[in-house]
Amino acid sequence: MYVTIRRDGDQVIWGAWRNPDAVEVGLPEFRFDAQQYHAEVERATLDRSWEWPARTVARLLEEELRRRTAWLERWECELASVSAWLWEPDQINLFFFHPGGAAVKEDRPWLQFRMTLNVSGGDPAAQAQQLAEELTAFDPRLAADVCGGSPEFARQLGYPWPQRHML
Repeated sequence: MYVTIRRDGDQVIWGAWRNPDAVEVGLPEFRFDAQQYHAEVERATLDRSWEWPARTVARLLEEELRRRTAWLERWECELASVSAWLWEPDQINLFFFHPGGAAVKEDRPWLQFRMTLNVSGGDPAAQAQQLAEELTAFDPRLAADVCGGSPEFARQLGYPWPQRHML
């Protein structure tokens, strides 16, 4: 289901509903007071009560690593994301590109790397800070696995392409 959200004066409008699997959705436009709408979006954005510990560590670590860009630039890398998934409650995943995201757009060889980090139920802020200290002390490519790009790009950049195991 898709919706177009637009501002019209003092209102925010949800309309032009569409579903790729249906000819017609049949939903009307929904109109909201713009000030109330933006206040609710701000409130929801700041609400972290739904996060589980690993998700909080991932968010805080990503915020910290985005402030410390020099460590990845030194290794010709660029942070993609730090994620936590519900089905892996005790770990987070750090994704980054080498030599950087611009290589993708410029049609140059590139690889995406994934690093899996264990987390505990301890203080998320302390864990994020400790992980940031540990990560920024070395070349992250040494502890990560290639997870994107192509076998040819891996060869050109001097990395082995991961072997996929068939079940």
